[in-house]
Amino acid sequence: MDGIYVPLITPFDTAGSVDLDALHDLAGALLADGAAGFVALGTTGEPATLSEAERDEVVAVCAKLGAPLLVGAGGSGTGATVEAVRRLPSGVTAMVMVPPYLRPGPAGVLAHFRAVAAASPVPVVAYHVPYRTGQALDTATLLEIAAIPGIVGMKLSDGPISGDTVELLGAVPAGFSVLGGDDAVISPLLALGAAGGILASAHVDTAAFVELYAAWRAGDVARARPLGRRLAGLSRALFAEPNPAVIKAVLHAEGRIASPAVRLPLLPASPEALAAVARFRELNRPGRF
Repeated sequence: MDGIYVPLITPFDTAGSVDLDALHDLAGALLADGAAGFVALGTTGEPATLSEAERDEVVAVCAKLGAPLLVGAGGSGTGATVEAVRRLPSGVTAMVMVPPYLRPGPAGVLAHFRAVAAASPVPVVAYHVPYRTGQALDTATLLEIAAIPGIVGMKLSDGPISGDTVELLGAVPAGFSVLGGDDAVISPLLALGAAGGILASAHVDTAAFVELYAAWRAGDVARARPLGRRLAGLSRALFAEPNPAVIKAVLHAEGRIASPAVRLPLLPASPEALAAVARFRELNRPGRF
């Protein structure tokens, strides 16, 4: 599992319903630009605001694309998470977050993932995102998660790169994929050996994120460094307001989705945030200097 994965937005039409045709077309365009695969029902897809029927429809559309597909599943409770992964269609990979809010401690987190992986009919990717879960984990615990049979990778979104990041990426077992999930620092994560990224920002300028991945894989530092700097700036602009509001505003402005709408409690992006993205892209477009 490597390359640039896009955690898909859930587009809504002008009446507020899930726009499955737009989702299909958007995903197809992202594949054409080099995306390696997708995440459905990740945080970017606003799954908490979707009905169960809508979530099933989103997964069904994405599963038909023929690309590798991760599906966000479960929540704080282990039993409910097991039920969620058992409902997933064959051929996908479950993306399971470290249990949010409860903060069960490292031993509880490990017990959770062991139970989920043992019961899951599909491979599991662990999602470590402390600023959402409230549960920080040390490197030793993350490596124990990586050693659990059935867990094939990890989305790593633990903030600024540290010595712990270096240690983790240098010690994960062969065949285990660490995918960077903090968009603005994907370039140094790739330089340190991450297998790829799960990047909401890759809805925008997808080919450039794919090029960044390819440059680091090839060891082309001269190409990767300036590109990584530009894309980090783009990511900061896209995340200036709660995700995925700004990304949806950009996609709507480009005519790629019918509406920029998000569902409460999220609010639509401000005109200022959209203008800031447009200004950044104009000032940093390839070949301008």
